[in-house]
Amino acid sequence: MGFRCGIVGLPNVGKSTLFNALTNAAPADTGNYPFCTVEPNVGRVPVPDRELEELARVAKSARTVPTMLDVVDIAGLVRGASNGEGLGNQFLAQIREVEAILHVVRCFEDDQVSHVEGPVDPIRDIELIETELMLADLESLERQLDGVTKRARGDDKEAKALKPLIEAALEVLRDGRPVRALTVSQAERPLLKLLHLLTAKPVLYVCNVDEADAQGGNVLSAAVERRAAEEGAEAVVVSAAIEADIAALGEAEEKRAFLDDLGLEAAGLERVIHAGHRLLGLIRFMTCGPNEARAWTLKKGASAREAAGNIHRDMARGFICAETITFADFVASGGEAGAKTAGKMRQEGADYAIKESDVILFRFNV
Repeated sequence: MGFRCGIVGLPNVGKSTLFNALTNAAPADTGNYPFCTVEPNVGRVPVPDRELEELARVAKSARTVPTMLDVVDIAGLVRGASNGEGLGNQFLAQIREVEAILHVVRCFEDDQVSHVEGPVDPIRDIELIETELMLADLESLERQLDGVTKRARGDDKEAKALKPLIEAALEVLRDGRPVRALTVSQAERPLLKLLHLLTAKPVLYVCNVDEADAQGGNVLSAAVERRAAEEGAEAVVVSAAIEADIAALGEAEEKRAFLDDLGLEAAGLERVIHAGHRLLGLIRFMTCGPNEARAWTLKKGASAREAAGNIHRDMARGFICAETITFADFVASGGEAGAKTAGKMRQEGADYAIKESDVILFRFNV
């Protein structure tokens, strides 16, 4: 299990450049004009995982298989998108299909790259996009409320549960806030997903800065970070231009040398991907053997039985136990045998809540 996220933002903020760097695949169209991307580009991205590489080294695994991230490059939204401006309805429909939003915000000045709204102002840009998404949600909910109200009168149980949720979401939107600001109970979350609301999706702000500001950001990106903190969201500073240069390099040693020259500890895209995992409440556990070391992704709080089923349903059906070692203990003990001898291996039952970086061997019988 990975997750599917959509890259959104105004035209000419660096979305397609970032997408190309993320996927390192056949380039998406890029250019200095609005709607360069019309049809969404979709790519699968391996999640950078230094722990998995270390696990494979210690376990002497022949290969590593990281977890994957699905990325959708959605065309630039513009003012009036909720009314169909700039093919807005088409682009908004594409956003409804993703689980999380990577909102790329322009935080660099460049006279050679036009801005559809004039001067560079990332907070204005964020509010513009947010307003269009809220207007689209408002229209959608008002339309849905009519049908749900009629069904609720007919004693439809789902409609009866949906009606107060829709009314609460409408109140939040009319107050000028996104639906993710609404307090929702655990029981209401599946119902909220049925409404397919744009502003209910978690958001990660990606501040695209120029090369000189890649390490520490700038005044514009700092404003976005403050905005994200107020919302309880996250923000990551990257230079799409630098990430494109890194993606074009071949060997890992070349990329490391390039980052060292720039004084960067890691590529910005690593931070984007890992922040995306946190955004969706995902964790990952690992399995290893002589053939491969593999990372698996699942929702935080998932049980050992669910994790086993993530690998194969027969493993969940015939679950016996999960022999579990923390990553740190696995490496420190020199592998599974050393960890077992040192008493660092635990036998966990089906209801055990998987922890980040657990190294697990599932025992099952079918």
